[in-house]
Amino acid sequence: MIHSILDNDLYKFTMQMAVLEKFPDAVAEYRFTNRGAHRFNKDFVRELRRVIDEDISALALSEEEYHWLKASCPFFKPMYLEYLKNYRFDPGEVTVVLTDDSDLDIRIKGPWHSSILWEIVLMATISELYFDIIENSWKNGGDIDGMSEYPGNAVPEAYDLLIESFGRKLEGNNCLYSEFGSRRRRSFDLHDSVVRILHDMDNFMGTSNVFLAKKYDCRPIGTIGHEWIMGISALVGLRNANLFALESWLDIYSGDLGIALSDTFGSKAFFNNFNLKLAKIYDGVRHDSGDPLDFATRVIEHYESLGIDPMKKLIVFSDSLHTMDAIRIKEYCSGRINCSFGIGTSLTNNSYFFNPEKPLNMVIKLHKVNDIPVVKLSDDEGKETGDKDALRVANYIFGRKGLDD
Repeated sequence: MIHSILDNDLYKFTMQMAVLEKFPDAVAEYRFTNRGAHRFNKDFVRELRRVIDEDISALALSEEEYHWLKASCPFFKPMYLEYLKNYRFDPGEVTVVLTDDSDLDIRIKGPWHSSILWEIVLMATISELYFDIIENSWKNGGDIDGMSEYPGNAVPEAYDLLIESFGRKLEGNNCLYSEFGSRRRRSFDLHDSVVRILHDMDNFMGTSNVFLAKKYDCRPIGTIGHEWIMGISALVGLRNANLFALESWLDIYSGDLGIALSDTFGSKAFFNNFNLKLAKIYDGVRHDSGDPLDFATRVIEHYESLGIDPMKKLIVFSDSLHTMDAIRIKEYCSGRINCSFGIGTSLTNNSYFFNPEKPLNMVIKLHKVNDIPVVKLSDDEGKETGDKDALRVANYIFGRKGLDD
């Protein structure tokens, strides 16, 4: 189910290098959260454990992959590429328990630079196993509304047609977009077919999945994730964690990978730290929660307040997007600010096509660094993650809620 050590999102590798350089001794703990109604069973847990212990732990960077990374990702430093060549997933970092209510209790704990790569590969494995062991009628046509007219062996062909239609719509509306669907893909094969179909279309910028970027000779896309800012909040300070994280990123990458993530503690806290220096150096910002049109307006106003022309900057929208969402946002931003789109689950596990089998609504988030709880607040209250007392303190510090609210 995981085909290579590079079958992972680029931002996990870029953050891994950053952690090695800045915080090599930090210890991290991650936790799985199931936000949906999907439930699991003993057969699922048994197979997940086997995949972790036998398949994922055997992954290693090949010589060919090493040389491709060196040529295609020049922002990776030689010392990091040597580290990655010797890296192996440690299955001892992962515990998996089936709870009494048939949910999963998954925890990952180990050196931050080592445990950081588990998130995407575990989520992709959980998703594919779920649709292989528990809800698997889609493989033979089953009762899935979107596939009722197709026999099982025609399902991939039907899905290919859907993806091609998405690509043509985005192309016709001049939307620049990338594929971000590793973590909740229905299967590796469907994910592979998505990139295969889209990679030579106009306006397709690349994929977050490094293995598929290599396979289809397209650009690997990614910069920074919430955990970089969350971890720094524990190690350096909460109130100005965005500032410390963005400054540290500049120290490491010297202007490369210049898209700033805006919503770790809510965008208000981000804009308070996104000063003139950072706004000029960074190419743009990424939107991952809250109303996208309101956010675009706020970004434009922020750049203008600093005397920066918004048309020289970029917003990357990546919050649960469908094709029509991207088209609507593109129309709103046109002539005001540049925009592009990271489209994930609607490409690799489309909920309308596979109705009623919905993608898993799950996350794996950083929970502690050096035993200090960390949180993610976002601009959507429902996306808050972390220890409840730590959330209470963080909401108070950033002026979002009173201590007793």
